[in-house]
Amino acid sequence: MSGILEGKRVLITGVLMESSIAFHAAKQAQEQGAEIILTAFPRPTLTERIAKKLPKPTKVIELDVTNEEHLGRLADLVGEELGGLDGVVHSIGFAPQDALGGNFLNTPFESVATAMHVSAYSLKSLTMACLPLMQNGGSVVGLTFDAQFAWPQYDWMGPAKAALEATNRYMARDLGKQNIRCNLISAGPIGSMAAKSIPGFSELASVWDSRSPLEWDLKDPEPAGKGIVALLSDWFPKTTGEIIHVDGGLHAIGA
Repeated sequence: MSGILEGKRVLITGVLMESSIAFHAAKQAQEQGAEIILTAFPRPTLTERIAKKLPKPTKVIELDVTNEEHLGRLADLVGEELGGLDGVVHSIGFAPQDALGGNFLNTPFESVATAMHVSAYSLKSLTMACLPLMQNGGSVVGLTFDAQFAWPQYDWMGPAKAALEATNRYMARDLGKQNIRCNLISAGPIGSMAAKSIPGFSELASVWDSRSPLEWDLKDPEPAGKGIVALLSDWFPKTTGEIIHVDGGLHAIGA
């Protein structure tokens, strides 16, 4: 029996560690029949080492999403490897330390601008860089952390994720005519490298211990990875501009 991504070609960003949601999306994508290519920054060699743990070998391309030269060459590099693309996974987020950890009211604009550029605007710039390879339509899937609430310690990453969610809706509007679907997975907290960079992450994550209807495991990125793979597949052919929650159901619970 073939997998749900049989014949698909997918670019995946954000594979930093085996605990990364993006790693599990890459692993499951290969298991479901996709050919994949990875991008990495600032340490492609780290991603190359982690990629060796995937079921099949895959190429890693250096990509800084704030670098126009990197974005400009991306389609050629990916095209040489895969010929085209059917899917793109955006798993990129960053905020300087002074934009996190309870410093919201004192964060300078320069740090806010960096968080917005890397974490939100890059969804558009990455997609546009890949657009020449998506001649037959496809699926763009990003990762968010529910931006309808103000979370402890998350500070300016909250507005950055809100901007990401709005960007996803506008991309869905403008790319639908090219049969490109744009959706987000809103994942619960995972103990990844990105999480470890957030001061007080354990305080934020502890909310899931008391409020999540389904038991939530900080050490298990697989459910979010499966959500990404599902949205990359043809099983959501008319779903776009959507945010799918893979958070144990916490988003539905008031207190």
